[in-house]
Amino acid sequence: MDSSSSSAAALPGTGSVLDLAPVVPVVVIEDAADAVPLARALVAGGLPAIEVTLRTPAALDAIRAIAGAVPDAVVGAGTVLTPGQVADARAAGARFLVSPGWTDVLLESMRASGVPFLPGVSTTSEVVALLERGVREMKFFPAGAAGGTAYLKALAGPLPQARFCPTGGIGPDSAPAYLELPNVACVGGSWMLPADAMAARDWGRVTALARDAAGLGQR
Repeated sequence: MDSSSSSAAALPGTGSVLDLAPVVPVVVIEDAADAVPLARALVAGGLPAIEVTLRTPAALDAIRAIAGAVPDAVVGAGTVLTPGQVADARAAGARFLVSPGWTDVLLESMRASGVPFLPGVSTTSEVVALLERGVREMKFFPAGAAGGTAYLKALAGPLPQARFCPTGGIGPDSAPAYLELPNVACVGGSWMLPADAMAARDWGRVTALARDAAGLGQR
């Protein structure tokens, strides 16, 4: 079973988490009380796939809250680094998993979770190694620092079967160039969650920015 086949079983109406929207918001939540209104704002703007990074003590509670209260959201866990985090994220209700990189131990744990997963890559050898293991969907990270659109364009020729969600250093100005590439299904980013809007809990502004981001996929 690879990441795309597990996606088909887990996500209604789509074969892959990569196909839910052109942009996957990468969210760092400091206060779990913000999770539900934030998720509702993103969904209202057309971004249902939400990656909550496991970088704060509130992250698992935030995933649990979104999973329980926002049925139209597809909440996932990001910055997954260990099998223990895989188990904790699944127990909290995460419907997909994202890692910045991978090892065989982490990969097998994510595969056994039963939900879609996006292991992170930044080199051609890592991509080939994942393809060898039956994984075709990956996170390209850190996208900007690892070669950006030029690197991904170069990979499309010899490795057309690999599909990517580039993340890292991507904003509204650079996202369209990534989305034009044949091997890029979506991008990850946090520009629709500016710090001042998050601090003010200005969910209307988040929805407006999310709507703009969702429109980037109309090509």
